[in-house]
Amino acid sequence: MARNEEGSDYIFLLIVATFMVATGSLNTLSAKWVDQLDFDHPVFQTICMFFGEFCCLIVYLIMHFIRKRQWKMRNQFHEGGAVFDLDLEDEPKLPRFNPFIFLPPACCDMLGTSIMYVGLNLTTASSFQMLRGSVIIFTGLLSTAFLRARLRGFKWLGMGLVALGLLVVGLSDIEFDTNPNDDLNAIITGNLLIVIAQIVVAIQMVSEQKFVLEYDVPPLLAVGLEGFFGMIILSFLSLPMYFIHVPATFSKNPDHRLEDIFYAFKQINEKPIVLLALFFVIISIAFFNFAGVTVTKHLSATTRMVLDSVRTFVIWAFSIPLFGENFIPVQLIGFALLTLGMFVYNDLLFGPWFRREILPRIHNERIALCLASFCGLGGLTESDNNRYNRERFERIEEEE
Repeated sequence: MARNEEGSDYIFLLIVATFMVATGSLNTLSAKWVDQLDFDHPVFQTICMFFGEFCCLIVYLIMHFIRKRQWKMRNQFHEGGAVFDLDLEDEPKLPRFNPFIFLPPACCDMLGTSIMYVGLNLTTASSFQMLRGSVIIFTGLLSTAFLRARLRGFKWLGMGLVALGLLVVGLSDIEFDTNPNDDLNAIITGNLLIVIAQIVVAIQMVSEQKFVLEYDVPPLLAVGLEGFFGMIILSFLSLPMYFIHVPATFSKNPDHRLEDIFYAFKQINEKPIVLLALFFVIISIAFFNFAGVTVTKHLSATTRMVLDSVRTFVIWAFSIPLFGENFIPVQLIGFALLTLGMFVYNDLLFGPWFRREILPRIHNERIALCLASFCGLGGLTESDNNRYNRERFERIEEEE
């Protein structure tokens, strides 16, 4: 019986993980599809994305209502229509906190996503997804500055590998682009905008981490609140943006307005397929966040990161036939470096293997202590290290 339950849980988590990769990939591909339809409205697309996140708030409230109703059904005992026993200890309650604490992260999300959508319009979907990996670098740097986190050596190594991978991806876009219709300056600008946007995203992630941990806010509720604030604020800001004119590189609308909300609705009316693409953007971001929260809750945040790497590969694979992107073999190297950097930064596979197999075999105590500190085993004394080595060697001898 227990084995059947474990098997069911495994299948459930496998489905959720697959669903996360699928919806995450669909979100980026749908956003690029919108661009391919000559719908150049990054701010409007961001509003749609926020609406998708706002749907997470609706889902959370529905789930809370269901839990509340189930609790009442379990705990209420009626006699002549009157309740005489009610256990209040496990009553489902909404978290008590000031919802406006998520206003700053929402503003960061609003700015970062808008910039990213502008960048996506100027570059390829695969490069867009790969360059988003730079958020690790900025998150690490900001964590040390604002959260007073101490980054171990392996995290700096991971950040370095990610930076190297980003360099390979960015340069390959320029060097190996053979499409005469592509504007190299636009591609460079788009890539830079995506990387710059990750600074804002990193600020958002650091602030989210602080608030979610401090106030114990359910992630789904946090995402929904950010979506609500972002949707409302950006909807109002889109009106003054109508009167701001920008260079043609950043706007393909007739009057080159920063955001022409009226022309956006006109295009949707004239080309209904745009509405379908936007619908996919909204639905995919909502389900992606829901699946991501589920993966983080039942597995781990590092598992979510690994799945995000898979998503990058899926987007790249589908972008080539769908959007006519060039297959650039060098980008495989960039993707490999990005993935390797993410694995190293999150201490997956390589770090545990090195500590388990390599570190105990190093006889020089100073080198061993130095490498132990680099691998996140700081605080070991020489006697600790000797004991660690001795125990490890004894276990190796027993295995042999």
